[in-house]
Amino acid sequence: MVHVLKTTPRYWCSISSLYVSFLAKFRLFSKSSSNAREVQSWTNPPHPRGSRVLLWPVSRLPVIRGEGPGQTGFPGNGVIALHKHHSQWQAAPLLHLLANMTTPSRIPCEVRAETSVSASGYDGIILVSDSLDKLKGTFDNLLAPLKAQAEIDETLVKDGACLKVDVPANRLVYAPTGPLNRDYDDVRRFADAAASGIKRGLKVGIKRPLLVRAKDQSFPHADLVTLLGALHALYVPLEVREDVPAKASKASVLGFIGDSQTVQLALALESGRFVARDIGGSDPERMAPPKVEEYVRNVFQGTNISVEVVSDDAKLCKDYPLFSAVNRCAKGVPRHKGRVIYLTYNGAEPIQQTLMLVGKGVTYDTGGADIKAGGVMAGMHRDKCGSAAVAGFMQILAKLQPPNIKVIGAMAMVRNSVGSECYVSDEIITSRAGVRVRVGNTDAEGRMAMADVLCHMKEMAVKEVNPYLMTIATLTGHCVLAYGEAYTAVMDNGPAHLAKMAQSLQTAGEEVADPFEISSIRREDYDFHCGKSEYEDVLQCNNAPSTRTPRGHQTPSAFLVMSSGLDKHGKDSSQPLKYSHLDVAGSSGPFPGIPTGAPILALTKVFIPNAF
Repeated sequence: MVHVLKTTPRYWCSISSLYVSFLAKFRLFSKSSSNAREVQSWTNPPHPRGSRVLLWPVSRLPVIRGEGPGQTGFPGNGVIALHKHHSQWQAAPLLHLLANMTTPSRIPCEVRAETSVSASGYDGIILVSDSLDKLKGTFDNLLAPLKAQAEIDETLVKDGACLKVDVPANRLVYAPTGPLNRDYDDVRRFADAAASGIKRGLKVGIKRPLLVRAKDQSFPHADLVTLLGALHALYVPLEVREDVPAKASKASVLGFIGDSQTVQLALALESGRFVARDIGGSDPERMAPPKVEEYVRNVFQGTNISVEVVSDDAKLCKDYPLFSAVNRCAKGVPRHKGRVIYLTYNGAEPIQQTLMLVGKGVTYDTGGADIKAGGVMAGMHRDKCGSAAVAGFMQILAKLQPPNIKVIGAMAMVRNSVGSECYVSDEIITSRAGVRVRVGNTDAEGRMAMADVLCHMKEMAVKEVNPYLMTIATLTGHCVLAYGEAYTAVMDNGPAHLAKMAQSLQTAGEEVADPFEISSIRREDYDFHCGKSEYEDVLQCNNAPSTRTPRGHQTPSAFLVMSSGLDKHGKDSSQPLKYSHLDVAGSSGPFPGIPTGAPILALTKVFIPNAF
């Protein structure tokens, strides 16, 4: 007999002098004994919905699998939780269990690995394939109705269809990938088809889809990419989840015919993209710098990702003068005050490499004094997608827990406002590295926000093990003009070029549907930013948009190198530092539309290869 407590906001129990607060999320309780209390909880994996939790004083803990209280490592006067999963009781520290239960899963819905299209609990099948012939043998019960439909509807093979099938799910949405064997076909065909199929399924009322991919050997990570494509289509924006609870989810559960390892990896990757979308896609007030800090602290609370924030204005002006120039106008409005957020992950020893990421986090870009006129300002809340990607990658680290790697992520969160306090062209500001920078265009604020943070990372890097520095930014329209709206541009300095990092990212991106194009930092880019008079060492920018500037997406990387002092750590240096600049102006996602989280899938493939 289960008793439902609908009005009690908290339930307190005292066991061995330890008080535990059960939040209102735990609303279903059963009868208790003097020794234990069972709780029927609403949870997300790894504690499935409806799992049973037994609270027990360690002093009264029975022997479990041959281990008693003295052998479990739990303090003798503490409380542990016995979690019943698949008919077996598993022991865990109570506070750890509660943290897992109360922390949002940061995935669109529950995801289950299944083995058959006849699995129960689903109301529609989303079938992804390039050919009906690949259904033979494994999916004969789906092939027959599809062939029958194709006889009367020739568009099925190209455009897909929705039809009735004789399996428990009852409905089938066929989502064709199109050909996979042409010179220009890549694994994104599967992500696109899965997303399209999910969207069509939602339109016809499917709330519990079962995703199926007809097997082929075209691409090694096609299963993973297919599942990630479906999850992308199921994402609900943060503001909608908060303001319209009835629309907080598009589906209650997503099944996937595949192995559990693929599902678990997809959930870890998706949780990172989820965080990146929340930060990158939310409006300039919901994700103003202080709100980003609040969100990030909440995401990483209880994880092994440490969060440090620099928000004191005096410290920002002293240590990050270029950043502070951009922040000068916005800091007069408390809710817009800038900050630099540092996130750190330390994997299990020994550390073999250190990745140091700097993300552009411009929460809104008016252009400043060089204001964006002519209707081109809309969409500039997306100028924080570089920092969003940094946070998303740290979330993946928190989930996967890779050993032997240290990662420091910096989010340069600032608003480029316009007003009497805004910085202007012709100002000369000395960077953290001691470089005199003449401002040429206030709409080139992203490089200003990142340069001093990159300098700080450089200072730390010389003391780290095998360091690698990167900047990630929605930096230039020129990148979109040069490569289109789906590709990240990567540029290596000399040491990174010797390490072939750009090639590694491009190869990884091809495998996980996060594509890259390789650009180069040339001598002309350095010449472009050399000071034009004896007043300044470096020119920040010309006074034309990047789209009207030759090499408009390559030159900013040279500025970042020069203004941060990284030019003293080239391949001719006694302390060379590997550095790559990633421009995600095109790959970060469409506006209007949902951000992609690029380039975190490729970063994960390169720096955590054992996860795949």
